[in-house]
Amino acid sequence: MTAVTEKKVLLEVADLKVHFDIHDDKQWFWQPAKTLKAVDGVTLRLFEGETLGVVGESGCGKSTFARAIIGLVKATSGRVAWLGKDLLGMSDTDWRKTRSDIQMIFQDPLASLNPRMTIGEIIAEPLRTYYPKMPRQEVKDKVKAMMLKVGLLPNLINRYPHEFSGGQCQRIGIARALILEPKLVICDEPVSALDVSIQAQVVNLLQQLQREMGLSLIFIAMTWRSSSTSPTACW
Repeated sequence: MTAVTEKKVLLEVADLKVHFDIHDDKQWFWQPAKTLKAVDGVTLRLFEGETLGVVGESGCGKSTFARAIIGLVKATSGRVAWLGKDLLGMSDTDWRKTRSDIQMIFQDPLASLNPRMTIGEIIAEPLRTYYPKMPRQEVKDKVKAMMLKVGLLPNLINRYPHEFSGGQCQRIGIARALILEPKLVICDEPVSALDVSIQAQVVNLLQQLQREMGLSLIFIAMTWRSSSTSPTACW
């Protein structure tokens, strides 16, 4: 008899809420602020190696939800657990260690890259942050290997973001997100700013990297038709 291996739960979100106080221009200053419920009571569970699709119209809170998971937006209430540990109540030191396991790919590839840095420096930045004593040559070798993995020629390492197309810039962003070999990658509409002809290439690359590296993905999109992905779960 073959034993059934149970998949590990990586991320568990329970009743997550992100509310913002907003003031209308027509309100008097003494009147209470109105509440914008960007995320209101989201509960989900993500398993190892799984792709979770987060689908919704523009402005429905998809990106806010993603940013709350990685701490870029403060949650109002709820629980976000990573491998059983509560992220929302985690100390800065522990969160920094965990952060290397959770990376994000942003919607606008060019805007997410520092124009003053070469792509080699951009991809290497997480390594410099988490492994400051890593030898320079080892960093360079890892960057070149990751460039090849995402479909970029290593001889482009000293070029700047403005010298690349949108699809190539997104590959640079993917390389930066994966250089630390994370367990989870949050893809915030990673193809919506790209030409239709390039979208499928980027999605196929992400699926290939998921298989090769054993990644879990949270894929945010307005429609699955535009992203051509097949999530194992969908919220």
